[in-house]
Amino acid sequence: MRDGQANDPRAKAKSSHLHRVSLKDLAAHLNLSPSTISFVLNDTPGRSIPEATRERIRAAAIEFNYKPNMIARSLLGKPMRSIGILLPVLGEGYHSQVLSGIGDLLMEEGYFYFTVHHRHLESLITEYPALLQARGVDGILAIDTKLTNPLPLPAVLIAGHSTLPDVTNVVLDHAHAARLALRHLYDLGHRKIVFMKGQTVSTDTELRWSATMKVARELGLAIDEHLTIQLAMDSTSPEISYPGIHDLLESKQKFTAILCFNDISAMGSIRALHDYGYHVPDDVSIVGFDDIQSASYHVPSLTTIRQPLKLMGSTAAAALLRRLAHETLPATIEVEPELVVRESSGAPRGGEKSAKKD
Repeated sequence: MRDGQANDPRAKAKSSHLHRVSLKDLAAHLNLSPSTISFVLNDTPGRSIPEATRERIRAAAIEFNYKPNMIARSLLGKPMRSIGILLPVLGEGYHSQVLSGIGDLLMEEGYFYFTVHHRHLESLITEYPALLQARGVDGILAIDTKLTNPLPLPAVLIAGHSTLPDVTNVVLDHAHAARLALRHLYDLGHRKIVFMKGQTVSTDTELRWSATMKVARELGLAIDEHLTIQLAMDSTSPEISYPGIHDLLESKQKFTAILCFNDISAMGSIRALHDYGYHVPDDVSIVGFDDIQSASYHVPSLTTIRQPLKLMGSTAAAALLRRLAHETLPATIEVEPELVVRESSGAPRGGEKSAKKD
């Protein structure tokens, strides 16, 4: 390389497709100190640098596709503008819609994010926060994740229900949700209702179950252990509810409605009823929970309790950015549910239905 090209980023970039223009290269090309360029590109306050010089630096950074060394930035205590996200699974439904709300907000604010899924494995839930910190994230968002240990970074949880230092929880008002769901079935005339409890790995299960039982007692609805189903399968497929509904139908118990843990389990319940020759809602009414995107397109379309999933995600992301800005936040941010009435619920017809046709 000729002497005149020694400090030319163009020449270095052409010499190898793997070459990355450094801060030093850019400084030599502009005949400025590396610190001056760093101050401008990092928007460091309190530095008196002429606007013409700032424009030269920004133009050169764009021309030579200069990328700052993020590890060095982290070592200097600079924000990385990246967030780590913990969630149980990467799949359709609840988690993907919350993640969509998070991603939209972070994208608008110029943040990058990493997602890691843990399948509710305690070892991974324990290890991931430190691993994300080692990769330079500024904060952590956790969706439907049971956290028991203090976190090394600012954090906001969605449906986490964890009481940890300096952690904000974004949660649904489950008491109001239970009241909306059961009041809807009660007002339609249902008294023999199947209650479905979520998987033990779900962070919402206990709180939602407790709220549902409380409202059922307030309405004078019998809570029959023979009409309760415990979801056990750790899956996001409608298959999670099929075995429980199958066993219930085989038992020949009588009921007119099923209050499902979520929309996915509602879909599995409808399939099981269909396979036994029952129709929804003519024979059995179904109420889901979440209002995932496919709920309105299912046949029949699902009556459900809408969680504002994208709003919960964006609210959590905004709260984390406020926490990173050292703003004071409450321990809990509560969002409101909404009853969405569609085709899967109606008044009982012809009395209580036996779970097995003759």
